[in-house]
Amino acid sequence: MKAEHEFFAVDQVPWTYAGNGITQRVLSEGPEDNLTRIARWAPGTTTDEVIRHEYFEEVYLLEGSLTDLTLRKTFSAGQYAARRPGMPHGPYSTEEGCTMLEIRHPAG
Repeated sequence: MKAEHEFFAVDQVPWTYAGNGITQRVLSEGPEDNLTRIARWAPGTTTDEVIRHEYFEEVYLLEGSLTDLTLRKTFSAGQYAARRPGMPHGPYSTEEGCTMLEIRHPAG
């Protein structure tokens, strides 16, 4: 189970490096892939592989745009995705960079 939080200023949570040109503000986390974060992809960030994971994932694009290279589609601020465990997605690239709210839930 995630920790309980009352409203707090998100800008007081430090950005940490998550790898591959991505920084994150982890807002809440718990065991078994239970995570809420804001992820910021730097301009020019590209991933190389199709992604599959064991958790349910929700993503809401807050700023910028993200291109799914497999689908050859670009998604922009205001768009939302919900992915079941094992659902293939990506690889991705972003020319201008993007910021997203990502929520992960354990499978099952």
